Amino acid sequence: MSTVSALSRARASLARRSWGEAYAELARADAAAPLDIDGLEMLALASYLTGRDEEATRAWTRAHHHAMELHEPRRAARQAIRIASGLMFRGETAPARGWFARAGRVLQGHETCAEQAWLHTWDAFTRMWSGDPKGAQPVFTAAAADSGPFDDPDLVTMSRLGEGMCVLLQGAVSRGLVLLDEVMVAVTSGEVSPIYAGMAYCTVIAGCIEVFDLQRARQWTTALARWCDAQPDLVPYRGNCLVHRCELLQLEGAWADAVAAAHRACELLSGPIRWDSLGSAYYQLAELHRLRGEYAAAEKTYRRAGAAGRRPEPGLALLRLAQGRIDAAAAVLHRALAETEEPPARSRLLAAYVDVMIAAGDLAAARAGAEELDRTAEVLDVAYLRAVADSAAGAVLIAEGDARSALRRLRVASATWRRFDAPYEAARAQVLIGLACRALGDPETSAMELDAARNVFAQLGAEPDVERLDGLVGRAVAPIPGGLTARELQVLTLVASGRTNRGIGRELGLSEKTVARHVHNLLTKLDVPSRAAATAYAYEHDLIEHPDTQN
Repeated sequence: MSTVSALSRARASLARRSWGEAYAELARADAAAPLDIDGLEMLALASYLTGRDEEATRAWTRAHHHAMELHEPRRAARQAIRIASGLMFRGETAPARGWFARAGRVLQGHETCAEQAWLHTWDAFTRMWSGDPKGAQPVFTAAAADSGPFDDPDLVTMSRLGEGMCVLLQGAVSRGLVLLDEVMVAVTSGEVSPIYAGMAYCTVIAGCIEVFDLQRARQWTTALARWCDAQPDLVPYRGNCLVHRCELLQLEGAWADAVAAAHRACELLSGPIRWDSLGSAYYQLAELHRLRGEYAAAEKTYRRAGAAGRRPEPGLALLRLAQGRIDAAAAVLHRALAETEEPPARSRLLAAYVDVMIAAGDLAAARAGAEELDRTAEVLDVAYLRAVADSAAGAVLIAEGDARSALRRLRVASATWRRFDAPYEAARAQVLIGLACRALGDPETSAMELDAARNVFAQLGAEPDVERLDGLVGRAVAPIPGGLTARELQVLTLVASGRTNRGIGRELGLSEKTVARHVHNLLTKLDVPSRAAATAYAYEHDLIEHPDTQN
């Protein structure tokens, strides 16, 4: 089998985006006889796209040295830039800068070329990610203008992507989003190579989420999922896609699917190469644990998020609030807000801050937080943040005794959450609406709103919210025989249906280990030796309906 025929088959596989087939062909050919520079470039690409980052770096490094031996400095610089861009995208900035410096040294005497424009573009990305979008923007703009003569769609895309992000981060949200939409036209039409298309998808989605444009984020996340699914061998961008998907699934109330996506994202992002987005994956998983009342798991996972570089606020503060540690929650948020200057980032903290300050009885601080949210929502002009601000303002007004004004803000918030298909947030707004109606002397409407919210919380598995709401309205909840919790009763019902622990985990969005713990606990509480005995107990005590009695 000749190397020429192997390279020909590999090129065909790359053209079909069958990255795994291409890698296998090229790896075999390279083992038989060292590849030339063209073969090494293909091997590096196939390695990178199948998640073999270290092999990709070695192949690009070999290609870089070949190009130097052939006295092709621009080609050598291009290999160095490819190595550096991959390192930069996954957060390894120090080695990335070393390779960029190597490319700059190799290009001395070649001032007007695409590779120099690439170096300027990546230097601008470094400045932007370091918190200087104003300084980075003109560099991106110049790079986009300079890239015209070089017929390099990847360079044009990345420079315009950076320009759009800089505009967005400086607060010109509408203009920035328009620029990013234009970038994505080139990506979705197939004009951009896979490496940079994946980077563009992830960056644009992150930008949309940064400014709370979740409708755009949903659309581009769906497009990214389709793009990934069309390339089954593709690895590098799936973890980032799943982080974004988890956040949106959580908002939509698909918590079991969100948990599965978060677990898979943690797996993909944690090895063998660790990505800087791993912290975000852990954070999303911790949020779901907290919302479902799994506080020990939430604590552990927030810490993992922090260790992976993602600040665990505001989730950690809300966990402390749920645990009744109001002073600790307040301390976390006071410190986090003091460290945070950018309005979008502050807005993510302020909604939690309002809740904690109301719980602490500091209504002046709560009002100040709600008013800052209002100002930011007005500037950014996005519906999601407007709903957050309306919900926070409604909560403060109720605490201040102005239920009538609160009701106006909360009705608007509730309608917006429903348009977003955000059941948990809509139910939280309903709770406040119910409290406002009760304060205004309308107990019937209040009961209707609170009951509807409780049903949503129960369906989602938001046990802490169910318990808080029952306590809030003074509902007498009949104890479950045997002292089972609501979650243990759910597990018992599925045990009685014959489900395995794995099947129960899939149904409830829990790990097998968590299910096993619930099963052990319920067997202990019921004082029965087996799943069959627990099932018999459940039927005997009418904990679940016997299938023979069902219609």
